[in-house]
Amino acid sequence: MLVLTRKQQQSIQIGEDIEIKVLAVDGDQVKLGIEAPKSVEIYRKEIFLEIQQQNNDAINIPNDLVDLLNKKEK
Repeated sequence: MLVLTRKQQQSIQIGEDIEIKVLAVDGDQVKLGIEAPKSVEIYRKEIFLEIQQQNNDAINIPNDLVDLLNKKEK
């Protein structure tokens, strides 16, 4: 893990396309601005983990439920 110290209005560049800027610091909260191409998906970590869990849950649907859904569509 790379650890950097930045002050308000300073930024970090990731590759050529992504810039992360410290917009504000208020107590223990930091407000970040992220400039990235629209093709780059950006999520808060807890949301990203929830999406992964939902995708894993969807993959593990029991076969009998899938069969039931397929019969209903016919």
